[in-house]
Order: sequence, then structure tokens, then C-alpha cells
Amino acid sequence: MKFALAAAFVGTACAFTSPSAFHGSRVQQAVKSTSSLEMKYKVAVVGGGPSGACAAEIFAQEKGIDTVLFERKMDNAKPCGGAIPLCMVGEFDLPESVVDRKVRKMNLISPTGVEVNIGETLQPDEYIGMCRREILDKYIRDRAIEYGAECINGLVTSIDVPEDHKTSDSQYTLNYMAFQEGSKIGKKSSMKVDVIIGADGANSRVAKSMDAGLYNFAIAFQERIKISDEKMEFYEEMAEMYVGDDVSPDFYGWVFPKYDHVGVGTGTVVNRPAIKQYQKAIRERAGDKIAGGKIIKVEAHPIPEHYRPRRVQGRIALVGDAAGYVTKCSGEGIYFAAKSGRMAAEEICALMEGGTRLPTQSEIEQTYIKKYDGLYGPTYFVLDALQKVFYSNNGAREAFVELCNSKYVQQVTFDSYLYKRVQGNNPLDDLKLLGETIGCLIKGYSNAKPDAEFSNPVESQKRI
Repeated sequence: MKFALAAAFVGTACAFTSPSAFHGSRVQQAVKSTSSLEMKYKVAVVGGGPSGACAAEIFAQEKGIDTVLFERKMDNAKPCGGAIPLCMVGEFDLPESVVDRKVRKMNLISPTGVEVNIGETLQPDEYIGMCRREILDKYIRDRAIEYGAECINGLVTSIDVPEDHKTSDSQYTLNYMAFQEGSKIGKKSSMKVDVIIGADGANSRVAKSMDAGLYNFAIAFQERIKISDEKMEFYEEMAEMYVGDDVSPDFYGWVFPKYDHVGVGTGTVVNRPAIKQYQKAIRERAGDKIAGGKIIKVEAHPIPEHYRPRRVQGRIALVGDAAGYVTKCSGEGIYFAAKSGRMAAEEICALMEGGTRLPTQSEIEQTYIKKYDGLYGPTYFVLDALQKVFYSNNGAREAFVELCNSKYVQQVTFDSYLYKRVQGNNPLDDLKLLGETIGCLIKGYSNAKPDAEFSNPVESQKRI
């Protein structure tokens, strides 16, 4: 559920980020090579999604490093809205074959049923890409393998971390189950490695092994629903977003178009036990538009709500969902997963100087972590604030939908999402928007129905 649609204030955060490299060039090949007789340092990338695959393709191009990529399920279809920004297509050199639909219109529906259609500010060649994760992930993973990464179909079960790993070159031992075709039981195996990239999602075993600490999480629930060709025509270039305490007390429900079906889902942090109730409500809100459809797949997955307390320990670094790189308000994570994987690998490769030395924890923190937080920290902060303001109750949700009528809000929102930068921010329009926001909030609070009360004191304290 990673579709980034927030109010225009997100521009304030994105203004701190540098433009994406929207040029379609491939990652440059490293020129450093080494004799096959020399011992090479070994990097293990655990997890073959966007973050892990993007990290692996960087390491694999460094001839002085052996790169091993672990993926437990090669055809994994992660529960995910599947939205990617336009800049990602060029920056990560993705072919259009990985994009199922090009969304150019978004229908927002308030708790009282008020609908606002946005997308008029988009140019003819601009769109939000809708992908199936099993297609996107495989493409990037296969590219890493082409560059030279060794891919192991296996599940990393634990990591033996030496006590002196922060002050020495002691190797880590990865323990894993290696899966073989035709067998349901994996073979116990182990491997010595020098550097580990944890890209194994919200339930990261790498994070647990390195004592990265716990974080709060949302539950995302999605059903893939096959609807008639006639009904599918409505979603040709259209995605829908529903807000209201009936579909989520702190997030939104969605209908996102895929290749030959729609993904219908919702998510919540504060009332996870009621997720199926909220899923039922989003199906009812979508109504006739998906009526008669056949559920072909049901998916659920935890989504991190903030950074892990510790993202680097010794020579182990976390990226993507394992690190907590999912934005509030929008729930976007695919781009930030890919970006963090690439950034971590680029910085660690540079520190390893062609495979001649190992990086220290301090060096990784001062490069990868510092640069990533500098680029995207303000974005996470502002989107967190927006979620607290606009998703907290039905009055604020009504105000959010009404604000999205503004062409200025639409322009800044799409610029921020599609390119991870802001163009043409106007201080006078920002001041005007502030006044409109206050007015919409007052109006929304006066007209909206009260939110339903709930209580789950035990579950709400659970962390992973």
C-alpha cells in the first residue's frame, strides 16, 4: 500500500531532497578487478526484493567483492499496493514491461461520500506506475544475477555474530535452509561472510540477529479481485483512495489497478485486530465498481512505522522495510527501499576500496546513514505530521479531501511524489493554502460524524 498521495505540505519536506537521477542510465561498471586466485571479501545480501536486489547489483559490479543474494521465495508476491513514482522508472532503468498500469487520475472519497478527482495537473507523459511485486522484484533480482551476484534460494534462519565484530575483521556465519526444486524441506547450510545487508523486510531476522531494536508497525491487508472487463475499463488509468474510520482509523483504503485485476486493501496501526472488519468496509465502499468480482489472492503483511533504533551494527546494515523506510500518511516504500539498497551498497563499496579493506560501523554510519537521513529525513517527519493531522478523525479526513480540490495542492503533491522534489513552490500560495486548511478543518469538524470508539490495550503495545 505504497501510493504516495499527501497534501501539498509534503513539498516542504521534499524541498530538502536532491533531484532523482531521471536519466535512464544503468549503474556504472566498476573498473577495479582482482585475480581469481586472491581471497575476496564476501558480502551477503539477505532478501531479494527491491532493496536487496538494488544493493546486490551494485556489489556484484565490484570485481574485488564476492556477492551472495539470499531469497527464500523466488516468485514471492508481497502484499503491496505496488505504486512507483515516475522518477524510479528512469533512475533504476526499469522497462515499461514491469508497469501494469499507468495511473493518471486519482479519485478521493471522503467519509460522507464526497468525491474529488485529481490528476488534471499531470502532463501527458506523466503517470504513477502500478506494478505487481512478483514482476518488479524478479526483474531487478535477475539483473543483479547478470552482473555477477550468486543467488541462493534459501531462508536465513540465524546469524552468528562474533563478540568483537565491531573492532575486528571477524567473519559472520549465516545459517540458512537451502531449498531445492522438488523438495519441501530445505537443507541446513552455513556460510562465512564479511559484510551483511539486511533487506529481509519488516520481520527481519537480520535485524533480530544484530539487535537492531523493535519498531511499531501497521498491518496491510489486500485482496486481489478479478472483475469483468467492462468494470476494469473504469480503472484503466484510475486509482481510488477512500478515507473514513469505517475503512481505517488511521490510514486509508484503496483500489489500485493491476494487469488484469484490482488490488483492494486497507491498513491500520492503532486497531490491528479489526483489519478484516476494515477490509469488508472498503469492499462495501467500492460497491458496484467491483461487484461480482472473484477474489483470486488474499495478502497481509506488517509495514514498519518508523526507523529501527539501530540500523548499523558492526558490518551489518539494514535497508528497506528492515530499516523502517516506509513513509507515514502515504505508505510509500518501494522507491525508498530501492534507493536505500543502492545508497548503502554504493557507500560500502567505496569504503571497501575495491575489496582491499573492510568498513567500520562508524564509517557506514557517517556515509550511508548520514546521507540517507539528510536526503529523506525531513520527508518522513512531515508525512508523519500530516498523518496525525488529516487521518486522526473524520472531520480532518473531510478537510483533506476538500483541500485536494486545489490545483496548487495537486501540482505540488504530484511533483513531490513523481520526482521526489518540488518545483515552483510559491510562498503566497503556501500562505493562502494555510488559510484554506484552517477553513476546511473547521468545516470538516462541524459536518463529520464522530469516529467509532475502540480499545485494544494489549495489541497496541506489540512491536516487531
